[in-house]
Amino acid sequence: MKSHTEYLWFNTQKEHEYVNITAEVERIVRASGVQEGFVLVSAMHITAAVYVNDAESGLIQDIEEWLEVLAPARPDYRHHRTGEMNGDAHLKSLLLHHEVIVPVTKGQLDLGPWQQVYYAEFDGRRRKRVVVKVIGE
Repeated sequence: MKSHTEYLWFNTQKEHEYVNITAEVERIVRASGVQEGFVLVSAMHITAAVYVNDAESGLIQDIEEWLEVLAPARPDYRHHRTGEMNGDAHLKSLLLHHEVIVPVTKGQLDLGPWQQVYYAEFDGRRRKRVVVKVIGE
């Protein structure tokens, strides 16, 4: 069994941003030399998420609107008593989750026909990272 770890760094220009990271994850899987196994992709910040879905701009807008309904930006979150004003970002991260595990088969990501790996940022404009860990043989 072998493992390979790399980090992807982000400094988004907007508070909310959705970044397709599939190509970077594929590159890391190739660099790992793992032919059969898994890749873990995990946001290392509590106001960001990693998810798998379609790379379609209308769907991304739908996701943003859905998250805003479920966890709207508003001034009365108890979390804001800490001085941070990003309570909604924490909740949005919980809804999309902070990590995904994708199978690696024959040295490649084993995704469905429309599946892509995304990094979702909900409290942007500062440096954050994602860990990508490939494990297998």
